[in-house]
Amino acid sequence: MLISEVDTTALSVATDTARPARHYLPEEFYVTDWAALEPFFQELQTRSLPSAAALEQWLLDRSELEAVLSEDLAWRYIRMTCNTQDESHAEAFQFFVQEIEPQVAPYDHALNEKLLAAPNLPELDEARYGVFLRSVRRASEIYREENIPLKTEISTKQQQYAATVGAMTVTLDGEEITLPRAADRLKSLSRPVREQAWRAIQARRLQDSKPLDQLFTELVELRNQVALNAGFANFRDYMFAALGRFDYTPEDTFNFHAAIRATVVPLIDEFDEARRKALALPELRPWDLDVDPSGKQPLRPFQTGEELLEKTITVFQRLDPFLGQCLSTMRQMGHLDLESRIGKAPGGYNYPLDETGVPFIFMNATSSLRDVVTMLHEGGHAVHSFLTRRLPLSADKHPPSEVAELASMSMELMSMDHWDVFFDDPAELRRAKKTHLESVLETFPWVATIDKFQHWIYENPAHTEDQRHQRWTQIFQEFNQRSVSWRGLENFRPYLWQKQLHLYEVPFYYIEYALAQLGAIAVWRNFRQDPAAALAGYQRALALGYTRPIGEVYAAAGIRFDFSTEYLTQLADFVRAEMAAI
Repeated sequence: MLISEVDTTALSVATDTARPARHYLPEEFYVTDWAALEPFFQELQTRSLPSAAALEQWLLDRSELEAVLSEDLAWRYIRMTCNTQDESHAEAFQFFVQEIEPQVAPYDHALNEKLLAAPNLPELDEARYGVFLRSVRRASEIYREENIPLKTEISTKQQQYAATVGAMTVTLDGEEITLPRAADRLKSLSRPVREQAWRAIQARRLQDSKPLDQLFTELVELRNQVALNAGFANFRDYMFAALGRFDYTPEDTFNFHAAIRATVVPLIDEFDEARRKALALPELRPWDLDVDPSGKQPLRPFQTGEELLEKTITVFQRLDPFLGQCLSTMRQMGHLDLESRIGKAPGGYNYPLDETGVPFIFMNATSSLRDVVTMLHEGGHAVHSFLTRRLPLSADKHPPSEVAELASMSMELMSMDHWDVFFDDPAELRRAKKTHLESVLETFPWVATIDKFQHWIYENPAHTEDQRHQRWTQIFQEFNQRSVSWRGLENFRPYLWQKQLHLYEVPFYYIEYALAQLGAIAVWRNFRQDPAAALAGYQRALALGYTRPIGEVYAAAGIRFDFSTEYLTQLADFVRAEMAAI
């Protein structure tokens, strides 16, 4: 049986709530323990592969098993992050990480080796399987059995971060609230209210700064050992291999940092100076950066999570009924948890569910513009999940982050033509658009900060906590808030990095945001010229999943995978021009 391309644009992709029929595992099978799973891995490992057709069927069967495992782990993670205070959810996740994953890893490597040694492998279509096989070869190269227990320990420790931060609350005006809700007060027109909220948030984070520092130190040590075991000089080099970064090098990212510093940071300095003047302040302080400089009350685009979802569906439907149906199906299936509450893990995500094909969106909405953007962002990821839903291999459905974030960030920008759903006052709509476009440019310095910090961390794994704090402060000052006074607040700044969950949970997954942001601006520029063609190209590119290299996926969207200084300057100038035209 040959694997063929499927029609991923049919409306049925967005409306189908049923799990696809299984062909390898029993329909009623679900993950209980390793003893129930191992026979399937053993069968795959020992099966004869006498022809190319048999090899392709073997790939499909293996993919089905991987999808079942992936979705089971996904739900354990989702339940745990939705309620970090329920120990049973944490225990269920830990069971998978500690009892299932370590058993799967050796078989996964053995199956990769079986595939690469298959005599009929050269008969597989290179155009169809080339990208997949490239990733399999890389995974095989970096696999080390001694890293299995280390990765289990790393996964367990990463979980501690979400539990620690999810428990953080502050009391303001006699009410205990989550940090995201407290952060809403940073938009208050009252400077004392903003300062009180900012200080309360930072003081609360500072309470756990020592254990979070210790946790990070332990993670760095474990990750460095994983890299050394695999024959790499450091964890950075290991992760470039593990993440499948075939299209650029660490040196390329250093050049990108320099381009951001030269091109975008001066623009942000201009924005900050304009903000200071508009607020009539002698100097900006950290709590002055979120308030609207026009002196207007904070934007309130919605009141409840359900209202946020309903309005987002309307925006998506206006762009394309298919897009709106994706979110409607998720709502029908209960695959969303949007509002902030005590005991909920921080951040937001779209978690693909490989077997069902309908993802889950998690976020911590309060009632801000940022929440709208987050919902649109995660909605873009969700659409990507739907568009790749019927690709035959699980691996096809997981493109690298440079592509995944293109899906989400492009949606933020293309959807702006329909933000009147959230802002019926034209003046408020203009304010929302300008605020978001300013934040688009602000993405670049912050991403450069986090990425440069990570390079230093793992190039110098034996650093002390004091050295870490000093280097963070230096890098932060290089890219951020150069016109902001931190006088008297110096004790907070060395720990600002601890709010970035990527550093703890998904190391080196961050430069992709800046790379994809460039791509998203290019998609939006096309959209401004021809909305229908740009939206069609966007969906065409996403439907490829990871069956093509990054450059070809970007080309399918009608843009370039390019992060040169010239391209960055060109696109930043476009954003500025659009801001001026609003």
